[in-house]
Amino acid sequence: MFPNEEHIIDFYNYCRMSIMPQKLVTDLKAVDFFCGAGGMSLGLRNAGINVLAGVDNDTDCCKTYEANISGAKFIKHDISTLSANSLKRRLNLQINDPTLVFAGCSPCQFWSKIRTDKTKSAQTAFLLKQFQKFIRYFRPGFVVVENVPGLHNRKGETILPKFTQFLSSHGYSWEDGIINASHYGVPQNRIRYLLIATRLPEKASLPPANPDPSLTVSSFLGVENGFQQIEAGHRDKTRFQHSSSALSQENLRRIKLTPKSGGDRSAWKDDVTLQINAYRGKDGIFRDVYGRMYWDRSSPTITTRFNSFSNGRFGHPEEDRAISIREGATLQTFPKDYFFCGSNQTHLARQIGNAVPPELARRIGNHLITIATNG
Repeated sequence: MFPNEEHIIDFYNYCRMSIMPQKLVTDLKAVDFFCGAGGMSLGLRNAGINVLAGVDNDTDCCKTYEANISGAKFIKHDISTLSANSLKRRLNLQINDPTLVFAGCSPCQFWSKIRTDKTKSAQTAFLLKQFQKFIRYFRPGFVVVENVPGLHNRKGETILPKFTQFLSSHGYSWEDGIINASHYGVPQNRIRYLLIATRLPEKASLPPANPDPSLTVSSFLGVENGFQQIEAGHRDKTRFQHSSSALSQENLRRIKLTPKSGGDRSAWKDDVTLQINAYRGKDGIFRDVYGRMYWDRSSPTITTRFNSFSNGRFGHPEEDRAISIREGATLQTFPKDYFFCGSNQTHLARQIGNAVPPELARRIGNHLITIATNG
């Protein structure tokens, strides 16, 4: 009657649910899969949700997570080889717990529109399938997925349609869509895919957007916000980590010629010694590359290469350098005492750029509590 273990688990859960009384849910607890540096965990905790653990297989992220998310366990493990039974034992989780939240924000480079080599990221392209096995086993009250919009926009290629079909067939209502983090307290034009699912009586919904024109770079960076002026290549040996990447002589000349607050490479396009070969006669493409941020606008998306002047509009609005590690973290809404562990700036920038902005996560957490309270 039951051809495999998954069908047995489904039948077992169905029987349990059929006799479980529905009750008001107020105290939520969460497991943060693909937790990285802890942005989602921090935000959920700030919303009042008890974060039990983060799961990731990155050593640097392990150190960062444990240094900042006190009380939560870090489970350093490849999710593809982590069993549901093992997770149950480690965290003492219950099946069919309506107060349990599973957040799954898997690595997203493969589905990103950024033009990079996808060979390495291809192995992580379908991690949503691995996340699904834990949902099947535990049937948590809530499921949250945050990722690049490509996961949604390229449905013909991604696992997303099968994943949402799985949610529906297992008693979850869900809502998903494309959001901009700048509508959720983040000073950053960060377009993301967001899904919220619940099996509580209250219908799933996304947190309401709240555009705020005051979320500009000048409201978060600059001397008046605690960032002393520094030069390219500055190394901050304190825990503040206000370190900036060094610039070549050519790039230093380029940024000095780039107008303050929003200038771009068109300012030096006619200088034969500075113009980039790939852009000769192509001034209209990739205009943000080698550009400065605007003081009076939200920042562009903080990517894993935000500390590089040549990888986007990551030039400081005024100073002749790319934004620092701490400045990137601040635009991601990490608190200034959040310490990132890693052997070099490349590792730190990758953790920060991959993270869910904690303020976005906090608003997601608040919305889950609202759904739970009304349910």
